[in-house]
Amino acid sequence: MNTTRPNSSPTPAAPSATRRRFPVAAVLADRLDDTAVVDAAVRLAAARGAPLLLIAVTPAPPPRAGAAHPDSVAARAVLGRAVPRLARAGITHQTAVCHRPAVRGSGRLHAAKGLLDTAALHGCSLLVVSRSGPAGLDARTVMEAATIRGGPLVHAASPVPWAPPAVSRPGR
Repeated sequence: MNTTRPNSSPTPAAPSATRRRFPVAAVLADRLDDTAVVDAAVRLAAARGAPLLLIAVTPAPPPRAGAAHPDSVAARAVLGRAVPRLARAGITHQTAVCHRPAVRGSGRLHAAKGLLDTAALHGCSLLVVSRSGPAGLDARTVMEAATIRGGPLVHAASPVPWAPPAVSRPGR
């Protein structure tokens, strides 16, 4: 009796149709420039088809307080300006926390190193940082630290130009 059976040997795996997309990170330091950083990060993440990571930069926790998590009050305060913009853009995001160093005189690149460690932990390929960020976390310092370290890429977001609020004068 001659029967034909399907080949039971495993076939080589087809190349994966989905490839891992590395997140684009927006560094938020509770400043007015955070809106420009989020807008630039949303544009870059959408263009790359990549997820968005919001890194909230918070002050150093008090001793014995433990590590802060993205749901802490300090992190939510920093993320407050960004979340409404993300909701309007319809983009999903993850959050992470990076602490500023407790010691001010710990070196110019120390804060940037902590930020890059957080980005590396989440596999970020691109950081969006404000040009006029806080000391050690401005785009120039983060770019220098990323160059020394060998990545990730850093995109500098220009600060939003300040304009005085429009004041209506009564009687005119």
